[in-house]
Amino acid sequence: MARKNAEDDPLAPVTLAVGQEDLLLDRAVRDVVVAARAADADTDVRDLTAEQLQPGTLAELTSPSLFAERKVVVVRGAQDLSADSVKDVKAYLGAPAEEITLVLLHAGGAKGKALLDAARKAGAREVACPKMTKPADRLAFVRQEFRALGRSATPEACQVLVDAIGSDLRELASAVTQLVADIEGTIDEAVVGRYYTGRAEASSFTVADRAVEGRTAEALEALRWSLSTGVAPVLITSALAQGVRAIGKLSSARGGRPADLARELGMPPWKIDRVRQQMRGWTPDGVSVALRAVAEADAGVKGGGDDPEYALEKAVVTIARAARSRGRG
Repeated sequence: MARKNAEDDPLAPVTLAVGQEDLLLDRAVRDVVVAARAADADTDVRDLTAEQLQPGTLAELTSPSLFAERKVVVVRGAQDLSADSVKDVKAYLGAPAEEITLVLLHAGGAKGKALLDAARKAGAREVACPKMTKPADRLAFVRQEFRALGRSATPEACQVLVDAIGSDLRELASAVTQLVADIEGTIDEAVVGRYYTGRAEASSFTVADRAVEGRTAEALEALRWSLSTGVAPVLITSALAQGVRAIGKLSSARGGRPADLARELGMPPWKIDRVRQQMRGWTPDGVSVALRAVAEADAGVKGGGDDPEYALEKAVVTIARAARSRGRG
């Protein structure tokens, strides 16, 4: 989980988020933006990559405004800034502007260390966002997620969840949120097991992957196995929605490197590559049809229909057909 310094004011003139864990970096940015907009609902947010922060850009963005508006300027990949841009940032650190919060996202390490040291020397608020490579770190993260949502989960439940989900922090956070939304009282090992048993063989995400790839028979087989092993229908509709939305977001995005698209769309780079493979055969109309199918299935499994399993099967078939819509056109 992100660790913050003692003077933890999201509206500090400069926030330095250090590390390579995308979820934590995004949350560091979110915390600043939320605080800024709580202070001024009209806060202007500028979110830039290192390539976009050209020499002179920071001075332009932080120059005084006639309206004295609050502004948040986010610079991602600060370790990749050009030498001239680094000079601009260092100069700004010496005299930050009022009503402006600068957020520097830095991977840490040797590259761009001079900027990192300068920001620390200037007294920047620092948020540590390290990659969580150890199971114990991920376990601590899950426990903190439950606490942050005001809920309790047994140590055994947290361990089962980590074992089932793996190392993806976004999936872990999403799973915690889903469990908290669906379950009342303390979340124990039995509850988590009921949701995630059989995940390795046929998880909700496997169902979604096969469906958006147009592999109808395999998707249905995975669906039936998931349901038979206790995966909750709401998790399957959630995974289907994520899969179809990812297709739609990537198909409408500008071309670019996976890392750039990942920042733009809020997906990890590995997922960009996977979705690129899955989106062959999809059309805009196909995405619309699939989203409607997911919405109908979601209503069906949440009480709007008599047979949740039939609602899911219908959605899977519709999505798989939509995945082949270009070929039929």
